[in-house]
Amino acid sequence: MSTSSIAIFGAAGRMGRRLVALTLENSALTLAAAVDRPDSEFAGQDAGILAGLPACGVKISSTLTQQVDAIIDFTSPAGTRLALQIAQDTGSGLVIGTTGLSDADHAAIDAAAKNIPILQAPNMSLGVNLLFALAAQVAQRLGDDYDIEIVETHHRFKKDAPSGTALGIAQAICDATGKDIKKDLDHGREGDDTTRVRGRIGMHAVRSGDVVGKHVVTYGTLGEEITLAHNASTRDIFARGALRAGQWLKGKQPGRYHMKDVLGL
Repeated sequence: MSTSSIAIFGAAGRMGRRLVALTLENSALTLAAAVDRPDSEFAGQDAGILAGLPACGVKISSTLTQQVDAIIDFTSPAGTRLALQIAQDTGSGLVIGTTGLSDADHAAIDAAAKNIPILQAPNMSLGVNLLFALAAQVAQRLGDDYDIEIVETHHRFKKDAPSGTALGIAQAICDATGKDIKKDLDHGREGDDTTRVRGRIGMHAVRSGDVVGKHVVTYGTLGEEITLAHNASTRDIFARGALRAGQWLKGKQPGRYHMKDVLGL
């Protein structure tokens, strides 16, 4: 059975090191490259040792020149732009787990997907992607008689808000109910008159301690409330999901793919 060749972007970072370690531990995957920013203090170091494993012979580098089955990108918007360009230059597939991307970034991804296969998801975990589907289904069935509120909690170091996952939940609900994510969300509430407007979706971000990720969706009406929740206790669920996506992307035609394609949802 052939293995899938994987290149990890942001390989010296916290998520990158876990991606390297999990790739090396998976017999169905081959670590082809470990890429970090050009000014990285870890340049030239063995990626395996940096990830807490024995030496693997793959050094931290600043670029990628060969084609791989999938580049896994969990970096920053600037890092994703570089990964997107390199994926096109090498004809490699690309898995994007970076959040906080701009409209221009998404347009660039759309354009690149005409030439290479790209799988992008705000959250790579199996449970969260099931949550997307469930949140949409519940909203569609209940209608606007039920108020929808989304509350996300992450560690104190997270930069972007709301989280990509929270926006993914909101987008799934909007797609299912005909709403517009840019017009129908209320981001927090403050003031003397914040009476809820029927049909709108509340969005709230909490930053506290070392929380990996917690997302709660509530549907409330007079007399009852329904709650859907997902709590991540380790980042490995995101890394494993991304690697599963990278393995699935092997040999796919150019285009935009999602975790629901990987999971058959």
